[in-house]
Amino acid sequence: MKNRRDFIKQLASGAIALGAASNLTARTLEFEPFKGLEQKINGNEQIRNIILPPALKSGSLIAIASPASPVSAWNLSNTVNILKKQGFTVEIGRIAKNQKNDNNYFAASDQERADELMQFFECPEISAIMCARGGYGVMRVLDKLDYNVIKKNPKIIIGFSDITALLNAIYAKCSLVAFHGPVAVSSWNDFSLSSFKKTLTVGELFSAKIDEMQVINDGIAEGVIQGGNLRIISSTMGTPYEIQTDGAILFLEDVSEHAYEIDRMLSQLLLAGKMKNIKGIVFGKFKNLHTRKSFYPNRGKTIFEVINEICKPLGVPLVYEFPFGHITNKITLPIGIKARIDTKSKTFSLLEQAVC
Repeated sequence: MKNRRDFIKQLASGAIALGAASNLTARTLEFEPFKGLEQKINGNEQIRNIILPPALKSGSLIAIASPASPVSAWNLSNTVNILKKQGFTVEIGRIAKNQKNDNNYFAASDQERADELMQFFECPEISAIMCARGGYGVMRVLDKLDYNVIKKNPKIIIGFSDITALLNAIYAKCSLVAFHGPVAVSSWNDFSLSSFKKTLTVGELFSAKIDEMQVINDGIAEGVIQGGNLRIISSTMGTPYEIQTDGAILFLEDVSEHAYEIDRMLSQLLLAGKMKNIKGIVFGKFKNLHTRKSFYPNRGKTIFEVINEICKPLGVPLVYEFPFGHITNKITLPIGIKARIDTKSKTFSLLEQAVC
């Protein structure tokens, strides 16, 4: 296995095709140079010092990493072709390229998966890291990453599902904006591609009318995007990588979970104080939202009933059926960037650039 230095030298020497992604620098956003990142929490001014990664440009190199479950290079061909058509350069990581499916539900050993991520962060020619897929395994590498190195080499990191743990860890430990969006095995359509490009390139901020969005509590919510997969968020509570929710619009999605499991996870967030100072809650498209299953010796609740019972009394704008997570029609959400949800017009808008 190549060590990090050998890997970086190989990239720099041209062994991997590179585009015009070199010499990009990150910008740390502080109160004076960027007053738009000032926010109020409990009536007090709070300054958010966050790091924006360099934007994607024509020729930028996107590396595909495998921090969770296995996938073959063949499974990635559709996304590779789509990204290349957008003018980006793509390199599939060694783990996916040489996948032999001999690590059970992991793409490789914990250390190998952590090493690949760190190699990609350290390589100056790579502009973005797209995770190959979710599945399982990210939590086992979180304590093997060097967050000081990541902070000194900020770049776009994107994925969803199990990747939620990595995104929230990087934001919590590095103040680096991370992106809840497609993985390399995702399906793409015009909507998903538009959100991906507008969010990750400097230019027009992404804004869209979300007709399918359903409203429980009306209102306009403005806050910092936080969230991702509900089960993963719940699983990281009490760790150094848990979600930060003060002044946030909390985005939550999951797939194939029973109502009682959603009940337990939402109750945990509530008891942990993670819903105390939020500005709004946005739920994704849950399977079997209105299905009532048996729960011995009585009938169970529906997921919709659970959401109403736990979240509606909070009194903040509350919506569901929002397009992110385990669906094709997928918005790219920058964790750490301010957004607005307007339930009357059914619109979602980013209020700040997520890259520099």
